[in-house]
Amino acid sequence: MLADTHIPDRRRSLQPQVHAIFQSAGVAAILHAGDVSTPSVLAQLAEIAPVYAVRGNRDWVALRHLPATCHLNIAGVEIGLTHGHGLPLNYVIDRMNYLVRGYRLELFEPRLLAAFPRARVIVFGHTHRPLNFWADGVLLFNPGSPHFPDRKDIAPSVGILHISSGGEVRGEICALQGD
Repeated sequence: MLADTHIPDRRRSLQPQVHAIFQSAGVAAILHAGDVSTPSVLAQLAEIAPVYAVRGNRDWVALRHLPATCHLNIAGVEIGLTHGHGLPLNYVIDRMNYLVRGYRLELFEPRLLAAFPRARVIVFGHTHRPLNFWADGVLLFNPGSPHFPDRKDIAPSVGILHISSGGEVRGEICALQGD
């Protein structure tokens, strides 16, 4: 899983470690939680595994055809995929709150849980901050950004979702080294 690649608006190409991590893990699918910015990123990822992507707040031009949310069933596990910015008004309010008070998960968590009431896992992006925790029996998973973490003390990252044959779910944040 990944989010917030921002190519080419903030970076020219995908961090090479992304491919290596996904290939090494033998992923069955790649989930991109928005702010892709260009279709070529999805094409590159599709060389590794099938890609499911949603539209982020930076995808209104080249990727406007992507859905805002996606409901998936992978190995019997219900997964909700979204960028996390919500409606335009939410985006503006969240942005103002971020500028004044910094990142606040409590603004996102209720919105995510309400958007995917049947999901066992909710994958989201937008914050550029990796998160991997359980809330009300749901794994909330943000893989962070492979290029632009929210803070200087956070490494660029992607994520792996492990689903056992018995349906147990575990998220893993994979930190990337500078390239």
